[in-house]
Amino acid sequence: MLSFFKEYKFFGIAFLILSIIIISIFYSILKPKKVLPIYQPSKVNFEMVDSTIQHVSKYHKIADFSLTNQNGKTITQADYKDKIYVADFFFTTCQTICPIMTDHMVQIQKEILNDNEVMLLSHSVTPQIDSVEQLKKYAIEKGVNDSKWNLVTGDKKHIYELARKSYLAVKTDGNGDEYDMIHTENFMLIDKKRQIRGYYDGTNPEDIERLLEDIKTLKEED
Repeated sequence: MLSFFKEYKFFGIAFLILSIIIISIFYSILKPKKVLPIYQPSKVNFEMVDSTIQHVSKYHKIADFSLTNQNGKTITQADYKDKIYVADFFFTTCQTICPIMTDHMVQIQKEILNDNEVMLLSHSVTPQIDSVEQLKKYAIEKGVNDSKWNLVTGDKKHIYELARKSYLAVKTDGNGDEYDMIHTENFMLIDKKRQIRGYYDGTNPEDIERLLEDIKTLKEED
Protein backbone atom coordinates (compact mmCIF):
# COMPACT_ATOMS: atom_id res chain seq x y z
CA MET A 1 0.00 0.00 0.00
CA LEU A 2 2.82 2.39 0.91
CA SER A 3 4.60 1.71 -2.36
CA PHE A 4 1.34 2.47 -4.22
CA PHE A 5 1.13 5.92 -2.66
CA LYS A 6 4.80 6.58 -3.37
CA GLU A 7 4.29 5.59 -6.98
CA TYR A 8 1.39 7.99 -7.48
CA LYS A 9 2.65 10.78 -5.21
CA PHE A 10 3.84 13.03 -8.03
CA PHE A 11 0.73 12.30 -10.06
CA GLY A 12 -1.41 13.39 -7.12
CA ILE A 13 0.55 16.61 -6.66
CA ALA A 14 0.32 17.41 -10.38
CA PHE A 15 -3.41 16.66 -10.37
CA LEU A 16 -3.93 18.96 -7.38
CA ILE A 17 -2.03 21.81 -9.03
CA LEU A 18 -3.95 21.33 -12.27
CA SER A 19 -7.25 21.33 -10.38
CA ILE A 20 -6.36 24.61 -8.65
CA ILE A 21 -5.46 26.20 -11.99
CA ILE A 22 -8.71 25.01 -13.61
CA ILE A 23 -10.81 26.26 -10.68
CA SER A 24 -9.02 29.64 -10.80
CA ILE A 25 -9.69 29.96 -14.53
CA PHE A 26 -13.38 29.14 -14.10
CA TYR A 27 -13.62 31.61 -11.21
CA SER A 28 -12.07 34.41 -13.26
CA ILE A 29 -14.41 33.65 -16.18
CA LEU A 30 -17.57 33.44 -14.10
CA LYS A 31 -16.74 36.32 -11.74
CA PRO A 32 -18.65 39.39 -12.98
CA LYS A 33 -16.42 42.27 -14.04
CA LYS A 34 -16.81 45.57 -12.26
CA VAL A 35 -18.59 48.11 -14.45
CA LEU A 36 -18.54 51.79 -13.58
CA PRO A 37 -21.83 53.70 -13.77
CA ILE A 38 -22.46 56.40 -16.36
CA TYR A 39 -23.64 59.51 -14.53
CA GLN A 40 -26.56 61.43 -15.97
CA PRO A 41 -27.85 64.86 -14.84
CA SER A 42 -31.09 63.38 -13.48
CA LYS A 43 -29.09 61.08 -11.19
CA VAL A 44 -26.74 63.70 -9.72
CA ASN A 45 -27.34 66.09 -6.81
CA PHE A 46 -29.62 68.68 -8.41
CA GLU A 47 -27.70 71.53 -6.72
CA MET A 48 -24.75 70.73 -8.98
CA VAL A 49 -26.80 70.65 -12.19
CA ASP A 50 -28.08 73.51 -14.30
CA SER A 51 -31.89 73.63 -14.19
CA THR A 52 -32.12 73.29 -17.99
CA ILE A 53 -30.72 69.74 -17.94
CA GLN A 54 -31.85 68.33 -14.59
CA HIS A 55 -34.34 66.13 -16.44
CA VAL A 56 -31.74 64.53 -18.75
CA SER A 57 -31.43 60.81 -18.06
CA LYS A 58 -29.26 59.55 -20.94
CA TYR A 59 -26.71 60.50 -23.58
CA HIS A 60 -25.02 63.14 -21.40
CA LYS A 61 -21.47 64.00 -22.48
CA ILE A 62 -18.88 66.67 -21.76
CA ALA A 63 -19.45 69.56 -24.17
CA ASP A 64 -16.84 70.97 -26.53
CA PHE A 65 -14.56 73.48 -24.86
CA SER A 66 -11.79 75.95 -25.66
CA LEU A 67 -9.60 77.18 -22.81
CA THR A 68 -6.02 78.33 -22.26
CA ASN A 69 -3.47 76.37 -20.23
CA GLN A 70 -0.47 77.32 -18.10
CA ASN A 71 1.70 77.65 -21.20
CA GLY A 72 -0.68 79.90 -23.11
CA LYS A 73 -1.75 77.03 -25.37
CA THR A 74 -5.38 76.66 -26.43
CA ILE A 75 -6.75 73.41 -25.01
CA THR A 76 -9.85 71.81 -26.51
CA GLN A 77 -11.64 68.48 -26.38
CA ALA A 78 -9.30 67.39 -29.19
CA ASP A 79 -6.41 67.32 -26.72
CA TYR A 80 -8.37 64.73 -24.73
CA LYS A 81 -9.64 62.68 -27.63
CA ASP A 82 -9.47 58.95 -26.89
CA LYS A 83 -8.21 59.73 -23.38
CA ILE A 84 -9.46 58.88 -19.93
CA TYR A 85 -9.06 61.92 -17.73
CA VAL A 86 -9.64 63.29 -14.25
CA ALA A 87 -11.16 66.77 -14.07
CA ASP A 88 -11.66 69.23 -11.22
CA PHE A 89 -12.36 72.89 -10.47
CA PHE A 90 -10.03 74.99 -8.33
CA PHE A 91 -8.36 78.39 -8.00
CA THR A 92 -4.75 79.17 -7.27
CA THR A 93 -5.38 81.55 -4.35
CA CYS A 94 -7.60 79.08 -2.49
CA GLN A 95 -6.25 78.35 0.98
CA THR A 96 -8.80 75.76 2.12
CA ILE A 97 -9.49 72.59 0.13
CA CYS A 98 -7.58 73.41 -3.06
CA PRO A 99 -4.06 72.71 -1.73
CA ILE A 100 -5.22 69.27 -0.58
CA MET A 101 -6.93 68.61 -3.90
CA THR A 102 -3.85 69.71 -5.82
CA ASP A 103 -1.60 67.48 -3.73
CA HIS A 104 -3.88 64.57 -4.55
CA MET A 105 -3.80 65.46 -8.24
CA VAL A 106 -0.01 65.39 -7.98
CA GLN A 107 -0.32 61.89 -6.50
CA ILE A 108 -2.55 60.80 -9.39
CA GLN A 109 -0.13 62.38 -11.87
CA LYS A 110 2.67 60.29 -10.40
CA GLU A 111 0.64 57.11 -10.83
CA ILE A 112 -0.33 57.82 -14.46
CA LEU A 113 2.89 59.50 -15.58
CA ASN A 114 3.82 56.74 -18.03
CA ASP A 115 0.26 55.90 -19.05
CA ASN A 116 -0.53 57.45 -22.43
CA GLU A 117 -4.26 56.81 -22.02
CA VAL A 118 -4.80 58.98 -18.95
CA MET A 119 -4.57 62.75 -18.40
CA LEU A 120 -5.63 65.47 -15.92
CA LEU A 121 -7.58 68.71 -16.40
CA SER A 122 -8.02 71.44 -13.75
CA HIS A 123 -10.32 74.41 -14.43
CA SER A 124 -9.90 77.71 -12.63
CA VAL A 125 -13.14 79.12 -11.22
CA THR A 126 -11.52 82.56 -10.87
CA PRO A 127 -10.18 83.03 -14.40
CA GLN A 128 -10.00 86.79 -13.92
CA ILE A 129 -7.35 86.16 -11.25
CA ASP A 130 -5.78 83.02 -12.67
CA SER A 131 -3.98 84.39 -15.72
CA VAL A 132 -1.63 82.26 -17.79
CA GLU A 133 1.29 83.67 -15.78
CA GLN A 134 -0.41 82.85 -12.49
CA LEU A 135 -1.22 79.32 -13.62
CA LYS A 136 2.37 78.79 -14.80
CA LYS A 137 3.75 79.92 -11.47
CA TYR A 138 1.35 77.59 -9.67
CA ALA A 139 2.18 74.71 -12.01
CA ILE A 140 5.90 75.09 -11.33
CA GLU A 141 5.34 75.27 -7.58
CA LYS A 142 3.21 72.12 -7.58
CA GLY A 143 5.28 70.05 -10.00
CA VAL A 144 2.75 69.89 -12.81
CA ASN A 145 3.88 67.84 -15.81
CA ASP A 146 2.75 69.78 -18.89
CA SER A 147 2.31 66.65 -20.98
CA LYS A 148 -0.11 65.08 -18.48
CA TRP A 149 -1.91 67.91 -16.74
CA ASN A 150 -3.48 71.13 -18.02
CA LEU A 151 -4.43 73.94 -15.67
CA VAL A 152 -6.87 76.03 -17.69
CA THR A 153 -8.32 79.52 -17.59
CA GLY A 154 -10.60 81.37 -19.98
CA ASP A 155 -14.02 82.94 -20.25
CA LYS A 156 -15.75 82.71 -16.90
CA LYS A 157 -19.19 82.00 -18.37
CA HIS A 158 -17.75 79.19 -20.48
CA ILE A 159 -16.01 77.60 -17.47
CA TYR A 160 -19.12 77.75 -15.30
CA GLU A 161 -21.28 76.34 -18.08
CA LEU A 162 -18.87 73.43 -18.29
CA ALA A 163 -19.06 73.03 -14.51
CA ARG A 164 -22.87 73.15 -14.36
CA LYS A 165 -23.91 71.64 -17.69
CA SER A 166 -21.12 69.18 -18.42
CA TYR A 167 -19.25 68.06 -15.29
CA LEU A 168 -22.21 68.66 -12.93
CA ALA A 169 -19.80 69.79 -10.26
CA VAL A 170 -20.32 73.38 -9.06
CA LYS A 171 -23.24 74.86 -7.11
CA THR A 172 -23.45 78.31 -8.75
CA ASP A 173 -23.53 79.60 -12.31
CA GLY A 174 -20.83 82.22 -11.75
CA ASN A 175 -22.99 85.27 -12.44
CA GLY A 176 -22.05 87.15 -9.28
CA ASP A 177 -18.76 88.78 -8.29
CA GLU A 178 -15.34 87.20 -8.66
CA TYR A 179 -15.71 85.21 -5.43
CA ASP A 180 -19.23 83.93 -6.07
CA MET A 181 -18.36 80.28 -6.49
CA ILE A 182 -19.46 77.67 -3.98
CA HIS A 183 -16.43 75.51 -4.48
CA THR A 184 -16.65 71.73 -4.33
CA GLU A 185 -14.04 69.09 -3.73
CA ASN A 186 -15.23 66.85 -6.57
CA PHE A 187 -12.89 65.01 -8.90
CA MET A 188 -14.66 63.62 -11.98
CA LEU A 189 -13.51 60.58 -13.95
CA ILE A 190 -14.25 60.98 -17.66
CA ASP A 191 -14.08 58.12 -20.15
CA LYS A 192 -12.98 58.12 -23.78
CA LYS A 193 -16.56 58.78 -24.88
CA ARG A 194 -16.64 61.99 -22.77
CA GLN A 195 -19.02 60.44 -20.24
CA ILE A 196 -18.80 60.93 -16.46
CA ARG A 197 -17.93 57.60 -14.84
CA GLY A 198 -17.15 58.59 -11.27
CA TYR A 199 -17.23 61.30 -8.60
CA TYR A 200 -14.66 61.42 -5.82
CA ASP A 201 -13.86 63.59 -2.83
CA GLY A 202 -10.58 65.20 -3.88
CA THR A 203 -9.66 65.81 -0.23
CA ASN A 204 -10.13 62.18 0.84
CA PRO A 205 -7.12 59.81 0.44
CA GLU A 206 -9.42 56.78 0.36
CA ASP A 207 -11.38 58.27 -2.53
CA ILE A 208 -8.14 58.88 -4.40
CA GLU A 209 -7.24 55.21 -4.06
CA ARG A 210 -10.74 54.31 -5.29
CA LEU A 211 -10.30 56.65 -8.25
CA LEU A 212 -7.01 55.02 -9.21
CA GLU A 213 -8.64 51.61 -9.08
CA ASP A 214 -11.55 52.87 -11.18
CA ILE A 215 -9.12 54.14 -13.81
CA LYS A 216 -7.83 50.56 -14.11
CA THR A 217 -11.39 49.28 -14.41
CA LEU A 218 -12.18 51.85 -17.09
CA LYS A 219 -9.08 50.90 -19.07
CA GLU A 220 -10.20 47.26 -19.10
CA GLU A 221 -13.63 48.32 -20.32
CA ASP A 222 -12.24 50.46 -23.12
